[in-house]
Amino acid sequence: MPGQTPSAATADYPTTATADYVFGCMASNGNTRTALEQCSCSFDVVASLVPYDRYVEASTWLSMSQVTGEKGALFKGAAEAKAAIGDLRRAQAEAEIRCFE
Repeated sequence: MPGQTPSAATADYPTTATADYVFGCMASNGNTRTALEQCSCSFDVVASLVPYDRYVEASTWLSMSQVTGEKGALFKGAAEAKAAIGDLRRAQAEAEIRCFE
């Protein structure tokens, strides 16, 4: 919401991470004013549930899992990767419920 003070959780995220998340979300949801509001809400929910360091970890694992071949398999099967990505996916699912329904 406009003029809203960031929570301690969202304040831990750098502005560029916030913008990347919201821009990516908006691109996936039509780049409308409604999408802006929903995606900002989604970011706030994710940031309140996943500390920034864990978010970076999960994002890195997701990026590395895009590598093809044997090298990519190393990243896809790691228990650490599954745990970090699982944390992020659960937070995104909660954001979906709170912000998009």
